[in-house]
Amino acid sequence: MNRKNVILDNSFQFALKIIEFTELLEENRKYVIGKQLLRSGTSVGANIREAQSAESRADFTHKLKIADKEANETLYWLKLCEYSKNYPNPDGLEEDLVVILKLLSSIIASSKKNK
Repeated sequence: MNRKNVILDNSFQFALKIIEFTELLEENRKYVIGKQLLRSGTSVGANIREAQSAESRADFTHKLKIADKEANETLYWLKLCEYSKNYPNPDGLEEDLVVILKLLSSIIASSKKNK
């Protein structure tokens, strides 16, 4: 049976949306924030995927904590875009990221409990 992995799926779909949004930023010549957002936004899913092959529970938790940090950095860049006058609005991206942050928080907490 092939079980669906919600955090992997959500973070992958989020990364695709980040790529699209950063392309829009580049079209609007917003290169600096675009590059920062592309790096942190796609790193979230990359770290979550890497955690799937962790060598231990501690390694798994560590990689998810890195993903959480990257997600929070991404939220910062999205907020800057949202509140800056001459930037496109990141419609829906913040909400998608909040879902991922909640999932990460829950997984990290339960991983610590099950030591």
